[in-house]
Amino acid sequence: MHHLPHDHPGEPDHRSPGRFLWWLARRQWPTLVGGMGFGIVWMSSQAVIPAVIGRAIDRGVAAEDTTELAKWAAILFAIGLVQAASGIMRHRFAVTNWLIAAYRIVQLVTRQTVRLGGTLPRKVSTGEVVAIGTNDLAHLGQIMDVSARFAGACVSFVLVAVILLQTSVTLGLVVLIGVPLLMLGVAPILGPLQRRSAHQRHLMGQLSNTASDIVGGLRVLRGIGGEQVFHDRYVRESQTTRQAGVRVARIQSVLDALQVFLPGLFVVIVVWIGARYAVEGAISPGELVAFYGYSAFLMIPLRTATEYANKVIRARVAAGRVVRVLALEPEVAEPAHPADSPAAGAELRDDRTGLLVRPGLLTAVVSEQPDESAELADRLGMTHAPVDDEVTLGGVPLTALRPAEVRSRIVVSDTGALFFSGRLGDRLDVTGDGDGDVAGALDTASAADILDALPDGLDTVVAERGRSFSGGQRQRLVLARALTADPEILVLVEPTSAVDAHTEARIADRLHRHRSGRTTVVTTSSPLMLDRADVVAFLRSGRVVATGTHAELLETNVEYRRVVTRESEPELAVSEVPS
Repeated sequence: MHHLPHDHPGEPDHRSPGRFLWWLARRQWPTLVGGMGFGIVWMSSQAVIPAVIGRAIDRGVAAEDTTELAKWAAILFAIGLVQAASGIMRHRFAVTNWLIAAYRIVQLVTRQTVRLGGTLPRKVSTGEVVAIGTNDLAHLGQIMDVSARFAGACVSFVLVAVILLQTSVTLGLVVLIGVPLLMLGVAPILGPLQRRSAHQRHLMGQLSNTASDIVGGLRVLRGIGGEQVFHDRYVRESQTTRQAGVRVARIQSVLDALQVFLPGLFVVIVVWIGARYAVEGAISPGELVAFYGYSAFLMIPLRTATEYANKVIRARVAAGRVVRVLALEPEVAEPAHPADSPAAGAELRDDRTGLLVRPGLLTAVVSEQPDESAELADRLGMTHAPVDDEVTLGGVPLTALRPAEVRSRIVVSDTGALFFSGRLGDRLDVTGDGDGDVAGALDTASAADILDALPDGLDTVVAERGRSFSGGQRQRLVLARALTADPEILVLVEPTSAVDAHTEARIADRLHRHRSGRTTVVTTSSPLMLDRADVVAFLRSGRVVATGTHAELLETNVEYRRVVTRESEPELAVSEVPS
């Protein structure tokens, strides 16, 4: 019994698609060898049946020997049992090989996704990753599946050739020489098929990405009347993808036709030669019947061989996509010699902007340009590249710490945070151990009403990206998820931008109380949130130019007051603003 998923999927060789497929095969060689062994027995059993039938005719029927007929009938029955048993086992191993390869790839891609973090969506489109799970997974599993039958096809082909050589040197040579020639006849179309398949896979990835964007932004599109524009765009891209699929299908249809025509032509040649020998008396009636049996049987290994070539092409295209994802490196690298962990409750400092986040306080960051404060939040959590040594925790640069430690101690929740599909309670308590205070976090985020409106409560299944919730509901649930994680330092980017003023006031008051004694950073320009902050840092042109309480800055800093109250500044006062 093979237990899935794997304890560890291994370290893949992603230097090329071919190397990756070879590595994949080596990782599951015991089941591959088992499948090939049963595949050889299964197809070899079919290969010798015509010979047994021929012997039964010559030595039993033609010679009118009942004993010989019974003996060969018993041998035929035994071979049938062996074929049936080996066929069952071959199929079991084929399914096992498919599943092992599929689970390993899922684990590899998932592990790489976690390792890359925010790097992944900036390097690879969503459609590319989706295509691995929807299309490429099947092709990579199929190459492991068909390997058992291909091994049986090769051995049975040699076995039939040997039997024919013993009966007729001419027929044996026809089989030994003719089959490789047939394979060479298929070879010229394999290259174009691979190129067109790769192009089609690329277009399918782009189309999936477009569909994800449309679904994710459907409410926005409806709000601005942009449904038709994106509909037309999707139609154009889908038609381009369809045309690419048709071009692949044209070559695929030729290959499928050759899979029938070439083996059929070869069988006709073998039967014609055998019939001539029978007429001339060079072979017996039983041998003639055996030739007809071999002619029918040879269709199986020949078609299996062409099917294997086709599956190899598709698997190489699929492996190329997987390899591209596995070869990506995170923008935040693991330090060669990690520094010692700073003590709990250490202060967080960014020398580039001059921001000092004191432990245990709620610090708000205000910027005239929201992008500046969002970029600062990313720097504090080391979520985006480039990273430098200017952000320190307890005097230790974040770049000197392991990224896993930084992510566990500093959690950044931005406006682009989404939900995976699944049970709502599991999506909120990302710790996975049930220890998170989900109820308290929902209350702080003023999201209890959302839960009350759901008939199944925390057992409600969340749609992908949380599409079943409104923008304001999603924002409050995302905030509750961040609070449930209860990190040492929590960085929130515009956590209340999509809620009304009354809800925002409740969240601001409860957030200050909920995070009391723990370090929290909030980027916002909302007066309601700023009024509850212990310290407010005003960011302008990438530097902190003023700090204090919200009330103090309103009195002493004109620029700050203009940003948070949205006042229009008189032209005369512009020259008075310090540069």
